[in-house]
Amino acid sequence: MQIQVVKSKIHRVKVTGADLNYIGSITIDETLMEASNLIEGEKVYIVNINNGERFETYVIKGAKNSGEITLNGPAARRVQKDDIIIIMSYAIMDFEEAKTFKPWMIFPNENDNSLT
Repeated sequence: MQIQVVKSKIHRVKVTGADLNYIGSITIDETLMEASNLIEGEKVYIVNINNGERFETYVIKGAKNSGEITLNGPAARRVQKDDIIIIMSYAIMDFEEAKTFKPWMIFPNENDNSLT
């Protein structure tokens, strides 16, 4: 049997931009992507702490150490600059493997999205 489990989580980051006139996605600082084990093009789920919106999109790599978290395209209508969001991805794995799997979870500084 296979199940779906949390693979990666960026907990409580501040949205730095919302660009409606862009092909849909979320741009994430490369440093945050590496720390949370996300790759470009990966499907992610977004939870907006400010308004309760939940939606999915895919990742675009942002500039390293920029702190960038920008929602693009239609997703830009679900957030505002300075909203706090949670970004998660999931993996499908064997039930027994899932029992010992440890996800990559990071907790950036909400003020500047840095890891320090």
